[in-house]
This record gives sequence, C-alpha cells and structure tokens, in this order.
Amino acid sequence: MLFGNSSKIEYILVGLGNPGKKYEGSRHNAGFDAIDYMAQKYGVKIIKARFDALTGTGSIDGHGVLFLKPQTFMNLSGVAVQKAAAYYKIAPQNVIIMFDDISLSPGKIRVRREGSAGGHNGIKSIIENMDKEFPRVKIGVGAKPHPDYDLADWVLGHFTDGDKKCITSRYDDICAAVELIMKGQYEAAMSKYNG
Repeated sequence: MLFGNSSKIEYILVGLGNPGKKYEGSRHNAGFDAIDYMAQKYGVKIIKARFDALTGTGSIDGHGVLFLKPQTFMNLSGVAVQKAAAYYKIAPQNVIIMFDDISLSPGKIRVRREGSAGGHNGIKSIIENMDKEFPRVKIGVGAKPHPDYDLADWVLGHFTDGDKKCITSRYDDICAAVELIMKGQYEAAMSKYNG
C-alpha cells in the first residue's frame, strides 16, 4: 500500500550502507541488503530520491512506513535520517536502524532499544543529528581476522559465500524483529532473536 500523504507515515525504517556499485555486497552494506530484502517482502520499491536518500513508502501491520537508504555515505547517515524524521515529525523511538556490527559473528543479530555508537560511524552520525534513543537491529558481519587488519578494508570488503549465506538466512528473523519493535515488544524481540 503506497501513501502520497506525509501524515500517514508512522515509522521510518533505515538500512545503513554506502551508495555505489563498488560497495554493493560489502560488509558495511549489510543494512542496505537487509532493507532491500524487507522492501521486496512488503512490496515496496526504494527508488524515490529525497532527504539525501533513496526512499519508498509502504505498510507493515497497518502502519505507514518510510523505507530509507541514506545516499550520503556512511559517515553522514544522520543527515538523511534527521531530514526524513523532521519532515514526517517522527520521534527517534519510531526510527528503526539496521546496520553491520563487527562484534557479532555472521548470522547473529542483536536488537537494542537504544545505546551508544559502539564505534560505528553511521550510528555516531545519527546520534549527532538526532538522539541516541532509537531502536536498532545489529547484523553480525564478523570481526577482523587479526588485530593488525585495517578496519576500513575489512568493512568495505566482501563476504565469503558461507558468511553471506549465514546472514541471508536471518533476513526473515530481522523482519520479524522489526515487526515486534513496531509493536513496542522490545523484550520479546530481544529474547527471541538476540543470541
């Protein structure tokens, strides 16, 4: 279901990543990949350029949702998120962020009601532009293979086939976790999917 009317949007669902062909399928784009899957599942096309992002509107459980992929590059993700939230007058608690997490192994997800940036520049930018009280779904992409490995090279690198399979196998769980978050059932989402 598509909405032309801004008053109908109740939630903003954000996938973090970097725009451009060379970043497609990289660890840092786990959020983009997850939101693309969700958009397909809910019949939404994320193709409209606005708020320094690609957007699409649809419905999940009867709630109007804006799907958002910032096109600002990761470190400025908060600019796009803040613009969209301000336009639709959405409180941070109704902005759900999906992003990569190197502290979780591939295939692990973790739901959090709020928190710090934890060293993630996209989340840091959102906190700087908005608030820290937004729910998030962390998608495990695995730690660097050894301490000397350059972090940027790691997160901008691509998954092995095995790791990719571990992550894509959790997409339906990510969708279900987001639905629980939208119902305010954080504890249920955390106990069921954090592991």
